[in-house]
Amino acid sequence: MNYWLVKSEPSKYGWEDLVTKGEDVWDGIRNYQARNYLKEMKAGDLVLFYHSGKNKEIIGVAKVSKEAFPDLEEGEDKGWVAVKLKPHLDLKNPVSLAQIKSNEKLSSLPLLKQSRLSTMPIEKSQFDHILLLGS
Repeated sequence: MNYWLVKSEPSKYGWEDLVTKGEDVWDGIRNYQARNYLKEMKAGDLVLFYHSGKNKEIIGVAKVSKEAFPDLEEGEDKGWVAVKLKPHLDLKNPVSLAQIKSNEKLSSLPLLKQSRLSTMPIEKSQFDHILLLGS
């Protein structure tokens, strides 16, 4: 199993949107590195859901329910992909960016190194530690 983090502006698509829908397509990714990460996602992988923008916090955990398939948002296949995600777990206590930055165990989290990337892998130990902080 692999572990991931996805970012979204909650005013455009937030955790509550995913929870309400129960399962949804994670599409519209137009960065080559993020696209390649989407291609690596496997059904059952766990995904931290991060709200960017004003709050800057990890709010929940989703699960990959369908592996990469063509993202036809623009009407034709241009090599972009999407996956399907399902909500898995609400964090009791959202984990803020400030908490992440001040935590030695999370100092190498890709979120801090590549802050503009919308999809990124994380290590299991980082994932577990974030869950601990959010419980």
